[in-house]
Amino acid sequence: MVPKPVKILKPGKVVVILQGRYAGRKAVVVRVFENGNQDQGHSFGSVLVAGIDRSPRAVNKSMSKTRILRRSKIKPFVKFINVTHVMATRYTCDFDLKSVFADTDFNDADSRENARKEVRRLFETRKILV
Repeated sequence: MVPKPVKILKPGKVVVILQGRYAGRKAVVVRVFENGNQDQGHSFGSVLVAGIDRSPRAVNKSMSKTRILRRSKIKPFVKFINVTHVMATRYTCDFDLKSVFADTDFNDADSRENARKEVRRLFETRKILV
């Protein structure tokens, strides 16, 4: 069976995760692996996505600055997902996440954690996907 090409999923595309732990969450496609990712041992088409696991909470004017900062935190996730488990939306992001993952080794826990922190910083400064 020949895998069908993934034409819609391109870096920067906003997708909704359909299956697994992050089902229903929004994410941004970072990289597409049409014929599988041999580094991760995937023989199926997959995408590397970065998204928001926990969105920021509501704030109002009467809250203190420290409380507003605490409630404005975002919990991100970074994951390889099968292309059949994501649904593309019509939206795209205008910033580049590829530079965040340029030197990331996903077999190293520290490298993954640093990438996740960088994604958090980027999402919190942009206030996207909320």
